[in-house]
Amino acid sequence: MLGKAIQRDDTAAAKKKKKRKAFHTWPLHLMLIPGALVVFVYSYIPMFGLVMAFQDFDIFLGLEAFWKSDWVGFQNFVDLWNMGEPLKVIGNTVTISLLKLVCGFGVPIVVAILLNEVRKSWFKRGVQTIIYMPHFLSWVLLAGIIQQLLAPDGTVNQALGNLLGIDSIPFLTSNSLFVPMLVITDIWKNFGFGTIIYMASITGIDPALYEAAQIDGASRWKQTLHVTLPGMRPIIVLQLILSLQNVLNAGFDQIFNLYNVQVYETADIIDTWVYRMSFQSTTPMYDMSTAIGLFKSVVSLIFIASSYWLAHKFADYEIF
Repeated sequence: MLGKAIQRDDTAAAKKKKKRKAFHTWPLHLMLIPGALVVFVYSYIPMFGLVMAFQDFDIFLGLEAFWKSDWVGFQNFVDLWNMGEPLKVIGNTVTISLLKLVCGFGVPIVVAILLNEVRKSWFKRGVQTIIYMPHFLSWVLLAGIIQQLLAPDGTVNQALGNLLGIDSIPFLTSNSLFVPMLVITDIWKNFGFGTIIYMASITGIDPALYEAAQIDGASRWKQTLHVTLPGMRPIIVLQLILSLQNVLNAGFDQIFNLYNVQVYETADIIDTWVYRMSFQSTTPMYDMSTAIGLFKSVVSLIFIASSYWLAHKFADYEIF
């Protein structure tokens, strides 16, 4: 009887604690309502349009097209596979995103280590401010600047012609030069933000490790190699794993604002192809565009789930 009484008291206490917690946290839940509504309106309601991927969608039927268009099952996906262009844009997407990952991943790590060696705080803050700035500018603004700099009669070509006597280089219209330009400008825009993350990981390293290394006679290079890099390893592994989810996101904003018809062969990616087929084509292919968009979303979901599983397994990172 005594045990049952104690159990009832514990149950009552737990219920009271739960009620008190709910009472104190309800304002926080209330604050979530506007954000939840935005997500529902702009992310969940549009998912109804995915039915177009399985229809021979007839836009001239208006809203009734969603239930009156002929159902074709997975025929749109089969047609996409048989068409050459969608496969080409998928290849372009993977190529550009992997080039950005491989070429740009190490840049913020190196810059963070170099800045950590700077002893003049005013110089370090100045450099940090300069390299962070491009990250907060939109690609619409940056694309205008890049186009002015790299145009046939732009600043870069004029400088090359005056100093080295080199003829005008078609940076923006050459298939062989456009993708490297995308990679370089993407690194320039985003490596400053990555540097913030790695600088924060360096500040978390125990200073006693550096003192012990100095006592053992380690040079600055040896300290970097055996103290700084091992201390940064968890965040480096985490960033590398999480970047896998962007394999099919090659940067719509950047490419859309910079590319042109002459570089479609190497620069046209899934997102830009979907946009052109849906809004710029004389015969819009909403069904095909939705099908390839759905394909991208499914593959991206797999990569995201895999990256978070790997992050939890190798970097002990959890979202919830």
